[in-house]
Amino acid sequence: MGAKGKIALGVVVSVVVIGAVSANSGDGDSGSGKGKDSAASAERGSGKNSDAGSDTTTKSDTKADKPKKAEKKAAFQGDGDFQVGSDVRPGTYRTTGNTDALCYWERSKDASGEMDSILANDNVSGTSYVTILKSDKLFKSSGCKDWEAVDAKASGTPATRIKGDGGMHRVGADIAPGTYRSTGNTDDLCYWERTKDSSHSMDSIIANNNVSGSAVVTIAAGDAYFKTSGCKDWKKTG
Repeated sequence: MGAKGKIALGVVVSVVVIGAVSANSGDGDSGSGKGKDSAASAERGSGKNSDAGSDTTTKSDTKADKPKKAEKKAAFQGDGDFQVGSDVRPGTYRTTGNTDALCYWERSKDASGEMDSILANDNVSGTSYVTILKSDKLFKSSGCKDWEAVDAKASGTPATRIKGDGGMHRVGADIAPGTYRSTGNTDDLCYWERTKDSSHSMDSIIANNNVSGSAVVTIAAGDAYFKTSGCKDWKKTG
């Protein structure tokens, strides 16, 4: 198989396909439903203001407003070092809209800054999910869009097309399970990964591969996430 290398902030993150080998190392996922996105609720406001002895109402009082979708509040910013338990709570988070793999994140067991302190890390293009565990001490994020908390029970409208460089997608919410095909890939730059959680540990990987040419993968309903990087777009074929 081919190998894919990534360099982030002086940390070399490598992906080598040997059965199922991850670019990252770390702990297992605690409480990840794989990508969980909480749906924002809409509120409708209408009514009349009445005073004693007066039946006057204004036009704005009686006109029903259209439902407005509430904006999701960021849990923490995309740049900085965050102490787990004080700056950021354990849980699953998501960042979206990242370009050119300039987003880098890292789960660490201490704040020494040494290589041995890294539990898991990744360079991100598109979307990334990550579960921060109670045992983690520090979470680092650089060049990323803001992170939002993910609701494990939230549902979505699964898509049947996947952007080839879109990053991580939650199965059953972001994308539908099934068989997908990507064609026209060159130089083994296309990397895909099926995972059972978002801890980014070696044990979380179900299967992965570097691909040149056509790629075909079946994403099972029991998978938690599907990760794709450097590939041509995927289309569901079955």
